[in-house]
Amino acid sequence: MANYSPIREMERLAGALLDGPARGPRQMPMDLYRDGDRYVLTADLPGMDPGSVDIDVDGQLLTIRAERTLPDHDHVKWITRERTPGSFLRQLSLGQGIDTEHISAGYDNGVLSVTIPVSERAKPRKVQVSSGPVIEAETAQGDTTAAGLDGRRLENAQA
Repeated sequence: MANYSPIREMERLAGALLDGPARGPRQMPMDLYRDGDRYVLTADLPGMDPGSVDIDVDGQLLTIRAERTLPDHDHVKWITRERTPGSFLRQLSLGQGIDTEHISAGYDNGVLSVTIPVSERAKPRKVQVSSGPVIEAETAQGDTTAAGLDGRRLENAQA
């Protein structure tokens, strides 16, 4: 059995006061990297119930929330209690090149993994160069364009 240490108790009390719930949600440690056509975010959430993890995408803002609850032990004498309950929050701005419809997540051994795919429009691609006159293409609106310009402006520019 551990001996009572007034210094350890003071450290615990100071930590509880400084890190208590009045401070608001804490950030979770995370890593983020790109792997080909996707980004992978991993965040440490040890001791969390996977049901308490909430991931939202609102426009280009990704929000991760989690809640750690600990069982009540009202009739015990604590020797040490370093695991604290609380809320965790992390928000990331995703930018325009992300496919927000296909973001997926998993939780395993206290680590949350979020896969964030790059949108097809943002992926690198080759542009075919043809010889001869500029080929006109029809846009989704039915307008005829040449090289991204209105055909009349293109003709006027050549005149």
